[in-house]
Amino acid sequence: MNLSIVIPLLNEEESIRELHDWIAQVMESNRFLYELLFIDDGSTDNSWSIIETLAADNPEVKGIRFLKNFGKSQALHAGFEVAQGEVVITMDADLQDNPEEIPHLYKLIKEEKYDLISGWKKKRFDSILAKNIPSKVFNWAARKTSGVKLHDFNCGLKAFRNDVIKNIEVSGEMHRYIPVLVKNAGFTRIGERVVQHQARKYGKTKFGAERFINGLLDLITIWFVSKFGKRPMHLFGALGVLMFLIGFGFAIYLGIDKLFINPTGRLLADRPQFYVSLAAMIIGTQFFLAGFLGEIILRAKKDKPNYNIYKKLNF
Repeated sequence: MNLSIVIPLLNEEESIRELHDWIAQVMESNRFLYELLFIDDGSTDNSWSIIETLAADNPEVKGIRFLKNFGKSQALHAGFEVAQGEVVITMDADLQDNPEEIPHLYKLIKEEKYDLISGWKKKRFDSILAKNIPSKVFNWAARKTSGVKLHDFNCGLKAFRNDVIKNIEVSGEMHRYIPVLVKNAGFTRIGERVVQHQARKYGKTKFGAERFINGLLDLITIWFVSKFGKRPMHLFGALGVLMFLIGFGFAIYLGIDKLFINPTGRLLADRPQFYVSLAAMIIGTQFFLAGFLGEIILRAKKDKPNYNIYKKLNF
């Protein structure tokens, strides 16, 4: 199979059939062997009914439906787990991503031997204040933090080698940082292609203002994971030792002062340095234990997440 096209969606009943027909036309004109994976992330409209109808008419259409809305990251991860194509394409279901870009992305992966090609919506048809400016700030921060030199981290249109998506786990809201997850997994041939972006034809965006806060928190998380995810003791252990030594140094100073310099002076418990010393040693010990526990957790066997999928089509 040449291609697996993974499309997460939530309440996109107006666009699903049109998107399917467009993709099918592109696949047939390029003679691709493909599968079209619709991941219904708990839609409350007729999205799933439409997917069922398409799957009945077209054996290349496959569907996975969640019991409730888990989020785009979980939908992508579920699609990645079952994708069989040599090249895996992700795109949004709102018709803002152009299926005509798929052959070009496929060629870059197969012929240029890239691990990941990320789309770059250089010309956007979104609100300037609501999306364009925040997106530029977000992408700048992501570049500086991760070291991955992409202009558009969050573009839904991406292409991967199959073994790449099998070695990353997209959880929480980390779909924004898939290129960083790919880099952290050891795949370094990451490229970018300018893709055509289209104005939303139906409905409205499913992401509200909270995405900015979530994006910032996820950026901090991905920075930490990139730097210390495989060695938490290097951060927490170092901070713990530093804090403990500061506290222990204050304790030695207080002991020498009380025993040899000013034995008749104030009680140790009446001096602020005593509490600084005590707090620093306690915090240092806690930091050290956090790093130690982190190392133990890393070595523990991790279970795969359960997405409560209750229905599949054509698998």
